[in-house]
Amino acid sequence: MSIFQTPKFPAVKDSLHAELKKRVQSYFDEKGIASSGNKALFTKAIILVAAFIATYIHLIFFMPHWYIAIPECMLLGILMAAIGFNVMHDGSHGSFSKHKWKNKLATASLNMLGANHFMWNMKHNMLHHSFTNVDGVDDDIEVGVFMRMAPTQKRYWLHRFQHFYFWFLYMMLYVFWIFFTDYQKYFLQRIGKVPLKKMTTKDHIGFWVTKLYHGFIFIALPIILVGWFYWLMGFLIATLTSGLVLSIVFQLAHTVEDAHFPIADFDSKKLPEEFAIHQIKTTANFATKNKFISWILGGLNFQIEHHLFPKISHVHYPAISNIVKTVCMEYKLQYIEYPTMSRAVVAHIRLLRQLGKYD
Repeated sequence: MSIFQTPKFPAVKDSLHAELKKRVQSYFDEKGIASSGNKALFTKAIILVAAFIATYIHLIFFMPHWYIAIPECMLLGILMAAIGFNVMHDGSHGSFSKHKWKNKLATASLNMLGANHFMWNMKHNMLHHSFTNVDGVDDDIEVGVFMRMAPTQKRYWLHRFQHFYFWFLYMMLYVFWIFFTDYQKYFLQRIGKVPLKKMTTKDHIGFWVTKLYHGFIFIALPIILVGWFYWLMGFLIATLTSGLVLSIVFQLAHTVEDAHFPIADFDSKKLPEEFAIHQIKTTANFATKNKFISWILGGLNFQIEHHLFPKISHVHYPAISNIVKTVCMEYKLQYIEYPTMSRAVVAHIRLLRQLGKYD
């Protein structure tokens, strides 16, 4: 049995990535500011976490009437996603703060929500960010038999309807992530075809402590206080809302009709483009002029900038996006951007429809 080899990027002299880094660094030097998060980000993190805790406490300890509980459960789901976008995401990339302990604290918010950071780091930081939209390596486009997310994936008859039923599957993301894929990665010790890096004793303990904590805080305690039926209804509303928000934001960044799905050379295992060009061709921005969307999504509507500069906090993306646009024009590269979120959703649905109908 052959060992799976991850693809490689071609070595390029005077790369586009080097030019982009030089210009972006000049911006920070001229402004005299750090590329990490600022007070505005820290304030937002406190607001989101405090709102999440307050909503949770009100739901299970004060048991509001159903007409209040239902929107509060939806709000809880949105806050779960927002904490992931704004706090955990920057923390996991080391861009939340210039202090390591603050980044670790921000990263720990993922464990607070029941997911395991070790698996996330491997799946997101190491694979998705390196091999975006590369089938067989990027786990974000590996949804399973029910969805065809890339042209190189096998097409089944049910995929012709995937642009209708994807909403339901996307809502299941959080539940599937917490109760299945984390465990699947843990016991198989791989993500797709890629082996996990060796887990230390601390990593193993962290995994099980997180799962036990989640089981108590999100399942056992609510059942004890409000009963299993009301817990189940509230849990489903919160997690399905969170799953839909998370899925839509993740997929609008890469699986849209203008994005590329590069294929590595069979013999050399090399991808066709250098790293920066690869990221620009496989990534899309949306609704970058909408300040509320940028605020609540943690700048993940500036995905091009994020994939080029993951160690720069999202609070700086609006500024550096102008630099990236200019460089793309100079290098004659398409800067994929949709003016509104609804336009991006349409572009995603169109891609799903195309992938479902044609090989």
